Amino acid sequence: MVHLSPRLRDVEPYPFEALDRRKAEALDAGRTVVDFGVGDPREETPAFVRDALADAIAPISSYPRAAGLPPLRRAIAAWVERRYGVALDADTQILPTLGSKELVFSLAQAVLDPAAERDLVLTTAPGYPIPERGARYAGGDVVRLPLTEANGFLPDLEAIPDDTWGRAALLWVNYPNNPTGAVAPLSFYEEAAERCRAHDVLLASDEAYSELWFGDAPPAGALQVGDRSNLVVLQTLSKRSSMTGYRSGFAAGDPDLIGALRRLRPAVGVTPQEFVQRASIVAWGDERHVEQNRERYAAKRATFLELFARHGLHVAGSEATFYLWVAVPVGRTSLDWALDLLERAGVVVAPGSFFGPEGEGFVRMAMVPTLAECRRAATALDRIFAEVSA
Repeated sequence: MVHLSPRLRDVEPYPFEALDRRKAEALDAGRTVVDFGVGDPREETPAFVRDALADAIAPISSYPRAAGLPPLRRAIAAWVERRYGVALDADTQILPTLGSKELVFSLAQAVLDPAAERDLVLTTAPGYPIPERGARYAGGDVVRLPLTEANGFLPDLEAIPDDTWGRAALLWVNYPNNPTGAVAPLSFYEEAAERCRAHDVLLASDEAYSELWFGDAPPAGALQVGDRSNLVVLQTLSKRSSMTGYRSGFAAGDPDLIGALRRLRPAVGVTPQEFVQRASIVAWGDERHVEQNRERYAAKRATFLELFARHGLHVAGSEATFYLWVAVPVGRTSLDWALDLLERAGVVVAPGSFFGPEGEGFVRMAMVPTLAECRRAATALDRIFAEVSA
């Protein structure tokens, strides 16, 4: 056998792989399944984006430059200014990325410094597992900050001991949050940024779901804090524009960090292809398709909120994103209930335990199937919930 590094040997299977196997078994048995497990939108990528991609495919292919296309960086800067009222320097504060996951995983490699006793990454839990996996792969330790409904699914930054701050190199936050759907006020970002600056810790804000909101006003973002030193925000077109397969996003913030990442990128080769960058320019420049996306997700959300309310099932958080964070009935585990919903209703949901032990007691429903599929699933769930109540 090939001798693998201990860090690669220790990589655990992605939890959704197990969910995919269960779904495949149901499909092989001839079952009809509606999949709310993985957050991969099933809405069409807008036609004008697909056309821009096709038009940008040149007869001769060239390596993309590490800094990304200047027109793309300018388009991103213009979007940030429209969305947040914040002016960024497109040359020094913005870096196009291959989606956001590649940097969510690799950022710890850029900032951990064990020789300087900076070997710790702070993450929130329950949560997206990639920040923790990236930290451990980089040789770092991880402290998980619990997110509870009582605290609005915000971490208690004041409760972090000074010696933990002293070892920390990186604090990850993610709002609107996966999996809870919670949002963070600007005051939270200001507090987090101030604490990180005071302890020389990088604040990394994953804001992949910032455009999927359902209230009267869009949620705040970390770029709105007054001092953006020791701060980086990760964004993506995956959810906003239903472009998961395009792998197009950006990092923005502290120019020293952006410059360091730009210097590294020629070695790792993760700049998006130029034809994807060209398509991304038109995507960042258009808001109508984003509004239409929100309208579609709002209709799906209303369908399930009404269903769960009618059957007395509690939905926590869930103010934004396309996720619903649904409390499991008393006496059940999240995995047990998820398997029951698959078996009896043909509905796939993600057990909260997939997002860490802190997620036990909930399941996450990703409202990514079509509206027609959502309504069909709601009918099936209505039937089995009624059986339980009878």
